[in-house]
Amino acid sequence: MKSGMLFCRRYGLAMLVWSCMVFCTTAGISAASELVDRIVAVVNDDIILLSELEKQIKPYHERLRSMGYSQEQEMQMLVELRKDMLDNLIDEKITDQQVDRLGISVSQKEIDNALQRVKEIRSLTDEQLRKALPRQGLTMEEYRKQLQEQLLRSKLLDYEIKSKIVVTEADIKRYYETHLEEFGGEKKYHLRTIIMRVPSFADEEEKSRVRQKMEEVYNQLEKGADFAEMARRYSESGLAAEGGDLGLFNLEEIAPQFREALKGKSAGSYTPVLDTEQGYQIFFIEDIVETPAKALEEVSAEIQNRLYQEQVDEKFSAWLEDLRKNSHIKVIQ
Repeated sequence: MKSGMLFCRRYGLAMLVWSCMVFCTTAGISAASELVDRIVAVVNDDIILLSELEKQIKPYHERLRSMGYSQEQEMQMLVELRKDMLDNLIDEKITDQQVDRLGISVSQKEIDNALQRVKEIRSLTDEQLRKALPRQGLTMEEYRKQLQEQLLRSKLLDYEIKSKIVVTEADIKRYYETHLEEFGGEKKYHLRTIIMRVPSFADEEEKSRVRQKMEEVYNQLEKGADFAEMARRYSESGLAAEGGDLGLFNLEEIAPQFREALKGKSAGSYTPVLDTEQGYQIFFIEDIVETPAKALEEVSAEIQNRLYQEQVDEKFSAWLEDLRKNSHIKVIQ
């Protein structure tokens, strides 16, 4: 994953929506209080702390741990994730510094409007949002500061990159004709999971005890218990507060063991208790989203957005690389 591409997706206007979703669904993060903090990177006159990096990684790590990869695969992916996230934080520092140099600003009214969009997208009242913020370790003032930073970065992209990009009808048609396989039907599974972990030092008696506890949960599901509620009550995952919600996946994205257990199942069904490297696990298919093949007219706007974003990523990466070359960056292992 290129850091420039990650940044563009993260700080475009659409990313404001995404960040809201992450904010409203991610379990409270206490990394800063659990770590002995230290500097992991210096970017010109700014520093990046280990607590900042761990805060970025945590929600992705929780999902990664729930997807059934081996411990070795998980560790390799976590190393890559850590590198990508640190690169992303470095990019943020560089672009924030550029915002300051160019004198880009946002008004309180713009922040108010962004906050209103957050509430509308998540169907939250002002009171509900204010009650949710402390669970994320944020005050309203701190959250408004986050929105301000996102708006500033979005304005920077508009100024430096987006205003110079044009996508033509010929570009759209050419892309459609050379990517016909992308616009055929596809099937995605909206998954939830319950995990009960088995300690690495556990003997057979301990494993049996955990298995029996998970079987009791399974029996309650068989009697009609709500899966999300059971996940909140019993799952030993960082996603428990979200009802074990993993999001949407193609079967090809899932570990083979889980893929086989899910194959042929319909929405509203769940797997048997699975013995995995994470412990004992049950998956629930909340929904199956199927999309039919689409004509050019149906996907024209989608292709335009995709081509536009590709150009943004490409031009942003080149622009950011120039900024990096002219910056003092030191990563501290």
